[in-house]
This record gives sequence, C-alpha cells and structure tokens, in this order.
Amino acid sequence: MRFEEAAVRLARLPDRLASPDGAGGRLPPGPAALMPVLTDGRFRPDLRSDGPAGDGIAGDRPAAVLVLVAQRRDGSAVVILTERATYDGVHSGEVSFPGGKVEPGDADLEATALREAVEEIGLDPAAAGVDLVGRLDALRIPVSRFSITPIVAVARRSPVLHASSIEVARILEAPLAAFLPGAPIEIVERTVRDWPLRYGGYRVDDLHVWGATARILGQLGAVIAALGAEA
Repeated sequence: MRFEEAAVRLARLPDRLASPDGAGGRLPPGPAALMPVLTDGRFRPDLRSDGPAGDGIAGDRPAAVLVLVAQRRDGSAVVILTERATYDGVHSGEVSFPGGKVEPGDADLEATALREAVEEIGLDPAAAGVDLVGRLDALRIPVSRFSITPIVAVARRSPVLHASSIEVARILEAPLAAFLPGAPIEIVERTVRDWPLRYGGYRVDDLHVWGATARILGQLGAVIAALGAEA
C-alpha cells in the first residue's frame, strides 16, 4: 500500500470514532485467528478490552504503544516494530511496538507512547513530522497484568531511528500491506509457560509476530481497509 493513501485513510480515524450515526462506534476487529486459544479446554483470562479508544482496563496497569506508519523510499507504507533484546522476562526477544507503562509525568497515553518511542528507537517526533491520528482498541496482557492502548501515528517525513542498546535488538520496517485483510496468517501450536496454545501470526523478515502485537497489526489493517471502503 502507498504511504499517501494510508495517511489519507488514517486521517479519517478520529471522525469514525466520533460518528454518532452508527457508522462509527466500535472499530472493526482484526482476524479471529490471531487470538490465542487454549487447546486443552482450560479457562484463559479475557484478552479483550471493554471498548475502543479507552484509557485502560480496571485492575490492570495502564500502558501505551506507538503504532507508527512511515514511508519507505519507494513510497510504500511501513509500520515500525522492534525486536526486543534478550533478557530474563516473559516478553524476551518478541516483536513489539515501541511502548511501555504509564509514568507519573505522562500527561496522557499519547505522551506515554511518544516518550517510549523516543527512549526505545530514538524517534524525534518533530523532525519526523509525527501526527497522532487516534487509538485502536485497548487489549490485555494477563501474564504481566498490563492494559495496552495502541496510539496510531503517521510520520510525514522519514524518521531517523536508532535502537536502544538496552531494550531493542533491532528496528523493523514491516510492510503495511502484510496486515491488510486477506494477508497470510501462520498458525502455530506450542506450549508457553504451561499453556498449550494455538494462535495465528504474521511473518516479518525471519520473525513470527504473534500475541498482542499481531492483534494490533490485524486491527490496524482492518481499520485501514474499512476507512478505504467508507471513502
């Protein structure tokens, strides 16, 4: 997908959220295959939120991630992702968005997402012409008790990025087209911390992107497709 087309569509995201005539309301969900399910029938805590564009989920720690859409030299749209550094923790080595928990000095979730992007990937929002265009549905990470709100942004100029040596192994530019409806989804079955899971994910370079990151990407693709259909 061309960057300019993606930017035009995403500019309509706030209007869609605010629409009182039924055309707005809840955002379209991503593919159901991206939602992890237990293969042994055990109960798993709900991974969904209580609605779109919320400020978090009661009882969970609020966090935000920056879903940044940027432009390659060939004019195509990409989404900026990171491969986490290897560490002793539940999300070690996973593909994620720049982001993290809300800190006391953050004015709002948008401020959290931008601050984390500055820290993790060296984003200069002013130099890159970053426009914040809206929020996707909040979602839960039960294992770490976080409620994550995705903050969608568009970089009007190509950002110059560098990875934090502590938190990020590498920065990835994933083609936005890889997450539009109908894009290939890889189904995996594996045991994660004694949970026998089946889930879908996307292929980015040599990495399988799954979990919260894949679900955010899937909803981003669904929203962009819906905004194009409404034009």
